[in-house]
Amino acid sequence: MDIKDCRQKIDQIDDQLIRLFNDRMELSREIGEHKRKLNSPVLNPGREREILRRIAAGSSKELGAYSQVLFRMLFDLSRSYQDRLMAGEASLGKEIEKATENTPKIFPTEGSIACQGIEGAYSQLAADRLFSTGNVMFFNSFSGVFQAVEKNLCKFGILPIENSLHGTVSEVYDLMKNYHFYILRSVKMQINHVLLGKPGATLKQIKEIYSHEQALWQCGNFLKQLPGVKLSVCENTAVAAKKVTEAASPEVAAISSENCARLYGLSKLKADIQNSDCNYTRFICIGKEMAIFPGANRISIMVSVSHEPGSLYRLIAKFAALGVNLLKLESRPVEGRDFEFLFYLDFESSLYSPEIIQLLNELSQSNESFVFLGGYSQV
Repeated sequence: MDIKDCRQKIDQIDDQLIRLFNDRMELSREIGEHKRKLNSPVLNPGREREILRRIAAGSSKELGAYSQVLFRMLFDLSRSYQDRLMAGEASLGKEIEKATENTPKIFPTEGSIACQGIEGAYSQLAADRLFSTGNVMFFNSFSGVFQAVEKNLCKFGILPIENSLHGTVSEVYDLMKNYHFYILRSVKMQINHVLLGKPGATLKQIKEIYSHEQALWQCGNFLKQLPGVKLSVCENTAVAAKKVTEAASPEVAAISSENCARLYGLSKLKADIQNSDCNYTRFICIGKEMAIFPGANRISIMVSVSHEPGSLYRLIAKFAALGVNLLKLESRPVEGRDFEFLFYLDFESSLYSPEIIQLLNELSQSNESFVFLGGYSQV
């Protein structure tokens, strides 16, 4: 046969395959209905192993591995289909529907806002961007921000979540699993670091530089040009600027912002010292109550997977089956469990989609570590 004949033959086989696939999924649905009535688990490892052994025996040696991949994918699709049937009565979907109906149509411009650091911190600048008349309260740590929101001391909290140069703010991710909150909005800010010193000081005089660990990393190329200068880590860049103001010696400087230069009466010794002009930090705004404002197109969740081959693939396959674009996948170790990880996923979708609600319902019922972190938009 020539290539045209081969393709025509493949088309005929594909037509048979799709009919057989529809028949198989219909039978899978019926089995799912029986499992739902009997309150039986969707996953049946023994049944899957039995099928894989039969498939392996009937496959050629050359195509055996490919056959295994094909049927494992069919298992994933069947389980996902059955999970949705089992998740039909899940409460999460109802909570999300209620939140979309009751959330105000316009994001608030005022309220009490918890930020880590002091006046001039980048978190405060992010808060100012979101809330034009907000009342900012400062806390010494990221955990303090989470606690302020959870205990209703503040209605909102602002936290840095990731940087385009240095990556994830791991401390914030590690704290997420310990507190009850929802992400309400995200803001992406360009970060331009400036080396600040006392009025009249020069770059050649500087022997010690204060800043936050992330800022020091983001300015690593510049700092390599200053051999012998001591680097001291502070809680954040605003604290660093304040320490320079309070220091008696003109030999100290801070990596901070232009806003802190004005705020603390410092001079700019060198501007734009970050490794790249494409230096952005993403902040999240959190609240205690679920709220989904119009335009929300980003969803964040936490979920765990079992420590076995293919478990992460099976999780991602659920999103791939719906054509959902994953924006971020971050793993953090589960404390006290060897080689078990909690995954943080951001994906692009709408909570008005019935398919997405079904997926979230499915995950909430089938995964004991699942947490819905919020549906929101980024500005």
